[in-house]
Amino acid sequence: MSYTTIETEQLGAVRRLWLAREGARNAQSQQMLDELDHALQAAAADDAVRVVMIAGRGQHFSAGHDLKEAQARRADFTVEERWAYESVRYFDYCMRIWDFPKPTIAQVQGACVSGGFMIANMCDLVVAGESAYFSDPVGHTLGAAATEVLIHPWVMGLRKAKEMLYSGARIDAAEALRIGMVNRVVPDASLGAEAEALAAQIARAPAFGLHLIKRSLNRSLDAQGLRSALSAHFDTHQLSHLSEGFLRARDAGLAKAILSNPARPTPTSETP
Repeated sequence: MSYTTIETEQLGAVRRLWLAREGARNAQSQQMLDELDHALQAAAADDAVRVVMIAGRGQHFSAGHDLKEAQARRADFTVEERWAYESVRYFDYCMRIWDFPKPTIAQVQGACVSGGFMIANMCDLVVAGESAYFSDPVGHTLGAAATEVLIHPWVMGLRKAKEMLYSGARIDAAEALRIGMVNRVVPDASLGAEAEALAAQIARAPAFGLHLIKRSLNRSLDAQGLRSALSAHFDTHQLSHLSEGFLRARDAGLAKAILSNPARPTPTSETP
């Protein structure tokens, strides 16, 4: 399959998947999400691939879901239509990253917002450039109950997750490292090389052993209720689409709503 919104790169036993809508700050269109999921499944089936990296072309990892497309195609979805669309492309696709049978690394610079935050934090490891920042402002901008996959408290702790979601503020790379949400922070100029070196080091381990280690580690969080909690929040998120706040944002134009967020110094109509 040929792709138009992502690019693939093979580096020995490592496959890097690039989000490649640089002009839109890698906002996630339906096509991009479908292509990324397809590319991940192809990497899972390829025995030559030991580790997968997800990166973003340009200055930003991803500004989130493409709200211009959402306004044009899905603003008038019924509850049933929205549920069907988001359960597959937002929830299921993210869970497939979480359950991916091989180690995954997110290579993050610039904006990692809302839908971008979900994808990066479903990966096993996060290597961030110094310019990286993380946020989920949709409670403020769209009246939504956070993003569709509430991975936040599992990767940054409950208190920080509440602060981020209640305030709509962002966390910079240094703070993300301090709270344990990212593994390493490096200069932007060496981000790609540093992430590649880590991936290559991991790829030297026997593949089946890595698979079993990841399986056991993920099961430790499943035993604490991660999967049930994420599923329950998805239902709550769907309910928030019927709130007055969301309906006002929809009627005003979803892509415009993000501009009202005072916590974002560099707003874009392509977020979250």
